[in-house]
Amino acid sequence: MFLLAFAALILERIVGYPDWLFRRIGHPVTWIGWLITRMDQQWNRETDSFATRRRYGILTLIVLLGATITIALGVESVLLSIPLAGPLLLVLVAASLPAQKSLDSHVDSVATALETGGLEAGRKAVSMIVGRDPQHLDEAAVCRAAIESLAENFSDGVVAPALWMGVGGLAGAAAYKAVNTADSMIGHRNARFEAFGWASARFDDLVNLPASRLTALLFAVAAFFIEGASPRDAMRAVFQDARHHRSPNAGWPEAAMAGALGIALAGPRSYGGRMIEARFMGEGGNPHLTVWHIHIALKLARVANAMLIGLFGFLALVIWLI
Repeated sequence: MFLLAFAALILERIVGYPDWLFRRIGHPVTWIGWLITRMDQQWNRETDSFATRRRYGILTLIVLLGATITIALGVESVLLSIPLAGPLLLVLVAASLPAQKSLDSHVDSVATALETGGLEAGRKAVSMIVGRDPQHLDEAAVCRAAIESLAENFSDGVVAPALWMGVGGLAGAAAYKAVNTADSMIGHRNARFEAFGWASARFDDLVNLPASRLTALLFAVAAFFIEGASPRDAMRAVFQDARHHRSPNAGWPEAAMAGALGIALAGPRSYGGRMIEARFMGEGGNPHLTVWHIHIALKLARVANAMLIGLFGFLALVIWLI
């Protein structure tokens, strides 16, 4: 399992998910999203009671996990039955689940846009990776949003699928992506999804717990290799600020990133035209962020990514020797 995760991480970091393949067949996340949309349309009825919609939300999660795990186990079984080429094909399929290359590219594009096109270009680029309204963001806020997205999505989009792949193979990673996609689509606290998306949101919190803690540790250790970064301040920020984040998991990587770089992340922001009050991660850090901070955050994430790959390679070797 860890060998599969190790190989998939290396391949995905080098190649990514090809655009031509996405245009031709989509992506596992889009397939999962299609199923979630169908169940939302069928079972999330406004005329039903809160309790009924919650029960249907639980059923949606069960059906989603059952379908995803069954298909993934079937694919893995078929591929492993093919001599020689089978394991290689399995790595190709597994490499579609982490998102190292695309995350790095999207965050780097925000820095490039700010450098070459100014604030408006930066706002447009950051709108591709965050949910908040970018039109009222100044340059510091655009940079902050990009770095927050990098920290949180490194945990959700890289560490978590790799970790669950190491534990449960292709099925483990696919199940995680199903839960995470459901949370992003229906796990919202609004009139439509508060009941129906409750189970998906709570389960997503649970399955992301180990990855968020591991990500914080990776960022702290990676800070040893980045000039000007502080491993000690990374851990101090985690223990001081992470628990105050609105999310039980996102605060860990964000606080570690903020502390390591001596910056302030999170804090008050505008969502849907209203201000949301929130505590800063890296309280007391520099809030006046620039493009330079995006570049240094990317360096930290790349080192952490290399360490993650090395960790899975080491675990695969240990298991093989045992």
